[in-house]
Amino acid sequence: MSALIEVRDLAVTFGSRQSQVQAVQNVSFDVQQGESFGLVGESGSGKSTVLRAICGLAPTSAGTIKIDGKLLASPRDPAFYAQVQMVFQDPYGSIHPRHTIDRVLSEPLAIHGFKNAEDRIEKALNDVGLGGGFRFRFPHQLSGGQRQRVAIARALILEPQILLLDEPTSALDASIQAEVLNLLDALRIEKGLTYLLVSHDLAVVAHMCERLLVMQHGTRVEELTRTALQGRDATQKYTQQLLVASEGFKAP
Repeated sequence: MSALIEVRDLAVTFGSRQSQVQAVQNVSFDVQQGESFGLVGESGSGKSTVLRAICGLAPTSAGTIKIDGKLLASPRDPAFYAQVQMVFQDPYGSIHPRHTIDRVLSEPLAIHGFKNAEDRIEKALNDVGLGGGFRFRFPHQLSGGQRQRVAIARALILEPQILLLDEPTSALDASIQAEVLNLLDALRIEKGLTYLLVSHDLAVVAHMCERLLVMQHGTRVEELTRTALQGRDATQKYTQQLLVASEGFKAP
């Protein structure tokens, strides 16, 4: 059976011929339906660029991306965004500061022609632990953790199969990070979602992901299971260095 997400020999190049930057080179991986798969590496490793390439927000210069066995169209069509949604790193920057939460959640429903907006908004807010009392608040009236819950609700409101999670807790206080990660874990199980998670934090990846791909300088280093990560059973020097550099990393 084919994977839900198939990335083969992906390359992303920015700039002109005179000043090209190869952000991603020859990266391949599969993500099975219902799985949570991690992309790990230092800043500049190309992991977030992979997510943006899947979404059509970064230019693919080589390779292929398939969702559910189908090559992605360029530009991405509305059906793609009904199936795949992204949660960005910064909850302060990803939500319009002058829009109520109701409007933030209504917009994707209007774009995709859903009629039952009231029910979907209420359900989405309940799913992320906020409730209907947050509908007509503005982002500045919410904490960072609450804003990220709204961002997750916005991603879920179209009932996608796949969430692309770009460092979803790195902008939050440490005390709030675990709450949001546990919420994401519970939602994946409850809704049968598939996650592709980008993080530099090995503890987050060990908590969230069954498998992970380590990246460096835009290239694939090695693929590990959660068990191998927890046992610090890495074969490549770069991965071993990441484990050593992750001060305080503990397998949950």
